[in-house]
Amino acid sequence: MVKVLVAGATGQTGRRIVQQLTERGLAVKALVRDSGSESSEQKRQEALSMLPEGVEIAMGDVLKPDSLKLALQDCQVLISATGAAPSFDPTGPYKVDYEGTKNLVDAAQQAGIEQMVMVSSLCVSRLFHPLNLFWGVLYWKQQAEDYLKNSGVPYTIVRPGGLKNEDNSEAIVMSSADTLFEGSIPRSKVAQVCAEALVQPTAKNKVVEIVTSETAASQPLATLFANVG
Repeated sequence: MVKVLVAGATGQTGRRIVQQLTERGLAVKALVRDSGSESSEQKRQEALSMLPEGVEIAMGDVLKPDSLKLALQDCQVLISATGAAPSFDPTGPYKVDYEGTKNLVDAAQQAGIEQMVMVSSLCVSRLFHPLNLFWGVLYWKQQAEDYLKNSGVPYTIVRPGGLKNEDNSEAIVMSSADTLFEGSIPRSKVAQVCAEALVQPTAKNKVVEIVTSETAASQPLATLFANVG
């Protein structure tokens, strides 16, 4: 059975990705950050209470490469749903969105990972986007994307629009890189796209941008991936 390591597994989007994967019958290992004042065991128990039953917990940190090597043992796939939390630390996006992702890519390369799915963001190519006022968060996401694309690790980069916690019945719109510049999407649908990317051959080595639309016709995810050049 394929085992998937999910980095950022206890975040708002990561939890939904873990749920999707377990519903599809995949074995899932959740990377849980091992830092701060809480004990590792306490953090492990907190993570277990948030995640579906049967999910394995791997304590680690994207800024600690050795912990990633250990976490990736016996995994074939890596999904990264990490992201810098808003803060007054100007180095946050550089450290988490770039250095952290770079460490994940390096570990994936060394482990022979068959596919890495990275959750990025719409508009990463727009330097003057308002989100870059938050310490260049989109800039560093794009640098991380480029590092993954040049690594040789088979990849799918998913760029969602504005993330919504509430689900909706709107159709998913999927397009190629730098073609969608506005719109939003429920986190649950981002999770569906990430999970589906693991089983669709046409998802590999592509950047896909996703939003939802009231007016778009609903199409199977397999068709959406195949239609992105």
